[in-house]
Amino acid sequence: MGSRRNFIKKTTVAAIGMSLPSSINAMTAKSYNNILGANDRVNVAIQGLGRRYGAYIPAIVNKENNVRLKYLCDVLDSQLDKASQKVSEKIDYKLRQEKDIRKILEDKDVDAVFMSTPDHWHTPGACMAMEAGKHVYLEKPCSHNPHENDIVVAFQKKYNKVVQMGNQQRSSPQSIEIINEIHNGIIGKAYKAIAFYTNGRGEVPVPVKAAPPKGLDWELFQGPAPRKDYTHDTWDYNWHWYGWDYGTAEMGNNATHELDIARWALEVKYPEYVDVVAGKHQFINDGWEMYDTMEATYKFTNDKVIQWDGSSRNGYSKYGRGRGTIIYGSKGSVMVDREGYELYDLKGKLIKESKSGGSEGGTALGGGGDLSTLHTVNFLDAIRGKGELTSHIEVGAISQMLTHYANISYRINKGFNVDGNTGKIFDREAMKLWTRAYEPGWEPKL
Repeated sequence: MGSRRNFIKKTTVAAIGMSLPSSINAMTAKSYNNILGANDRVNVAIQGLGRRYGAYIPAIVNKENNVRLKYLCDVLDSQLDKASQKVSEKIDYKLRQEKDIRKILEDKDVDAVFMSTPDHWHTPGACMAMEAGKHVYLEKPCSHNPHENDIVVAFQKKYNKVVQMGNQQRSSPQSIEIINEIHNGIIGKAYKAIAFYTNGRGEVPVPVKAAPPKGLDWELFQGPAPRKDYTHDTWDYNWHWYGWDYGTAEMGNNATHELDIARWALEVKYPEYVDVVAGKHQFINDGWEMYDTMEATYKFTNDKVIQWDGSSRNGYSKYGRGRGTIIYGSKGSVMVDREGYELYDLKGKLIKESKSGGSEGGTALGGGGDLSTLHTVNFLDAIRGKGELTSHIEVGAISQMLTHYANISYRINKGFNVDGNTGKIFDREAMKLWTRAYEPGWEPKL
């Protein structure tokens, strides 16, 4: 295995150094000093076997990608067993099960880890993996808070690993095409984007103290978060809405995707001002502890604006679809989503459209689709030095900051100014939420 790891195709590494985006200074050929040879097998593990893990399986089991899935990891026995049974039907070798990711990271044969855990695990888990010499496919949100944004990028730079953020629309051929055209002036000067998401999520139970479900390692589930008693139905997706120990609300859960497209299209970095109007308006007496409706405004230099319009539990589709991003320009506008794009002139006439016909366009829970498969293959190609990442962690982390700003604005109930170059907040009260409390020994540190 050692000789395999030391085999590096210098030509492909040099090629990656030449083709990387100029905005990612850290991504040079030198920084990819652990890339595998182009034809080498990539041994991987998946951490987190809930609704998202299936998105990686088509690319992993495709023999053309030369991947071996060595481990499945989850803190709940039933999810481990269910996923093992399902995946075993698609492969011809034996999988290994493990509840504790730290044991998997000790295996030097594992090249990369796919992380699809609850949000509070993302940055600490990714940092542990990089420190152990693994490449990481890191699901959104890539961080639980702004401090973790800084840390996960710093770890990537130190350990020089391939770290792909899981905002898969960055790998959409249609999105890439139309955003390149926007940058080339097809709608004139792009000055505003509206990113939106609508869902009809239902009522959730009021949390009550209970024994953890059978087979759940509650200690490992909490991981980096401060220890507390288990409450009924926390583990099964509702951790998203039960306070800030584990989740990042709908901003981290879904706004990540569309805000990233908006920022990409407008070619902006950090905003200079952020403000939100948000609240809990549906099922007032249920267990949901955060906002379920949010409108956020981000003001950037050059009079550019991004607005977020999110409704988690009111299914009225004011934009004619469940999710997407509208980009306005001086000469026209574009509607872009996971299915493709529509280009309009100033009179609202449809000029051009392109649809993928793919399977990942809606708001349904779980699964994956063509974009996730493209994104996974892109990650594997980058590990082998065959191409550049479509969503390098340094780029993804900037978009993730937009979600953190909105959550902080909601929590302190006011807007604030931001340093457009560094991303730091000019508000003492807001800066108190820059990081979070960690269980002793779990905070990632360089």
